Amino acid sequence: MTQTLRTPDRRSCELCGRTEVWDEDSGAWRVAAGDDGPEVGSLHCIHEWDINGSFAPFAGRHDAVEG
Repeated sequence: MTQTLRTPDRRSCELCGRTEVWDEDSGAWRVAAGDDGPEVGSLHCIHEWDINGSFAPFAGRHDAVEG
């Protein structure tokens, strides 16, 4: 049985609120557009992304929970 590898497509900084989305065309993270423009956050923040050990990279895994 082949498992499908999932990758995150959105991330947010837990410290400053910056939100980024994965851009397939450029192969890089880009600042997400919000209701009031881009959610840039702090320029001097050392970002603490909300992607952690609770993200299940393989679809169908029952022992991990996506947060």
